[in-house]
Amino acid sequence: MSDYPILRWKVGEARITKVVECVQKWPFSALLPEVTEELLATHDWLAPFVHDDGRMLLSFHALVIESQGRTILVDTCIGNDKDRTPHVFDHLQTPFIDDLAAAGFAVGDVDTVFCTHLHVDHVGWNTTLVDGRWAPTFPRARYLLDRSELDYLRQEPQGLGDIYGDSVEPVLDAGMVDFVEADHRLTDEVWLEATPGHTPGHHSVRIRSAGADAVITGDMTHHPVQMARPDICSTADWRPEMAAATRRQAYERWGTDTLVIGTHFAAPTAGRLERDGDAWRLVC
Repeated sequence: MSDYPILRWKVGEARITKVVECVQKWPFSALLPEVTEELLATHDWLAPFVHDDGRMLLSFHALVIESQGRTILVDTCIGNDKDRTPHVFDHLQTPFIDDLAAAGFAVGDVDTVFCTHLHVDHVGWNTTLVDGRWAPTFPRARYLLDRSELDYLRQEPQGLGDIYGDSVEPVLDAGMVDFVEADHRLTDEVWLEATPGHTPGHHSVRIRSAGADAVITGDMTHHPVQMARPDICSTADWRPEMAAATRRQAYERWGTDTLVIGTHFAAPTAGRLERDGDAWRLVC
C-alpha cells in the first residue's frame, strides 16, 4: 500500500473519501503556461499546492461518494499497465486497488463509476489487465457516460495510446454503460453539473445533503491558482474561452458555502471559496 493519506469529508449524511493513485510535480509551463513566479508570490495561500522548487503539485486521485446506500466512484485515474509511451503515465504500477480496499471499498462494493470526462488520467482504472485482455475493474458497477464526451474521445487523438480501446471500449462491450444527460441525478443528494470547456461533455459532481453542499471539480479547475486567475487556461482545454467562462460562472454559483474538492488538488485538497477582489481564493 502507498503512504498517501486517505482524506474523508462529511457532507450532511453523505461521505466523500479521497484515494490517491500518485502525486506528481510538473512545471507550470507544462499545463498552465501563463502562471508566473510573480503570480504565485502574490498569492501565498497557494503554498500547499506548489512544491518548494516552484513546480505545481498535481494529485491523481479518485473520490468515492457514499450516498443513500450507493457507492459512487468519481474518476478512475491513470491505471496500471497502460501503454502511454512516452509519458510519465506509461505502464504505471501503483497499489491503487489495494489502497481503495484499505479505505473500505473493495472493487465489488462500487455500484457506480462516473468519469468527469474521458481524458487519460480519469479513465484508467475503468479496466484492469487480466490474462492479456482489458476487463472492467468494478464488476457490479454501472459506468455512466455522456455521449458527447464519448464522441469527442473517439475523434480527439490524445497522443498517449489507445485510451478508448483499453479503458472505455471494454466496459461498452461488457454492456455496463448507461448514457446520461446533463444534470443527471445519481441519488437525491448527488447530481451532475455541466461544466464544459475543458472538454465538450465535462461535468462536475454536486453533493447536497442535510443543508450542506460540496462539489467535485473535475478538470474545469486543474489547480487552485485558477481561482486567483480564472482566465488562465490549461494547454489541454478544448475551448479555452469557454473553460474560463465556465470557471467564473461556477465560482459565482458555488459561492462561499460550498466545499470545493479539487480533482487534482494536492492535500489538503478541499476548501471553501472566498472573494479576493474580482477573483477568489481557496480557504482550507
